[in-house]
Amino acid sequence: MIKILNIIFYPFKLIVLLLIYLYKILISPILPKSCRYTPSCSTYGVIAIKRFGPIEGSFLLIKRLFRCNPWSKGGLDPVPDNIKGDIKWII
Repeated sequence: MIKILNIIFYPFKLIVLLLIYLYKILISPILPKSCRYTPSCSTYGVIAIKRFGPIEGSFLLIKRLFRCNPWSKGGLDPVPDNIKGDIKWII
């Protein structure tokens, strides 16, 4: 069952990764550096999507983007190794 889901979601994974890479290449160099976290939000998104797939990875990226604001402390915020209690309620 998991292999079938991986095959079905693979095109979506590629599309989301392509959008992030296009942002990193075309838009990010124009904007001032504003990410308060390490790794940057776009790198975090790539890692999350590669690790968890397009749905869970995108959810983690959206959560991260909401945390990345002028009032946050920032700092080191790696992609979690598992997402047990974080977003399993969605699936």
